[in-house]
Amino acid sequence: MTRRQVLLLSCLSALVLLSMLREGSSASVGSRQTAGEAAQEGVRQKIFMQESDASNFLKGRGKRSPRSRYEANAENRQKLQADELRREYYEEQRNEFENFVEEQKDEQEERSREAVEQWRQWHYDGLFPSYLYNRYHV
Repeated sequence: MTRRQVLLLSCLSALVLLSMLREGSSASVGSRQTAGEAAQEGVRQKIFMQESDASNFLKGRGKRSPRSRYEANAENRQKLQADELRREYYEEQRNEFENFVEEQKDEQEERSREAVEQWRQWHYDGLFPSYLYNRYHV
């Protein structure tokens, strides 16, 4: 055999071998590849839009053309909604802080009242009735 025939025969056998290996690997892992491709297709659909939708979107407004009334209204609605949410959040924070301060003040008044009561009981000498009986009746 000549060199050409040997070379041609080896190339042909390598081609047959490679095609058989490719078919074998795709058959053995076919379910995983199809599941992966299906997952990738789902991601592509979430990220990319149809060509017709994209062209309509780009045709809608040029780079420097003014916004349509609908776009401006939608943007203003979003801003107003964000402002309202921010306002509600800060109002809630303020109410919580006011409630906290009021509870602290009530606790402090209660502690000081108890301290005064204890002081009066300790220093009562028995000559006068206790301060509860000396209060003016309104």
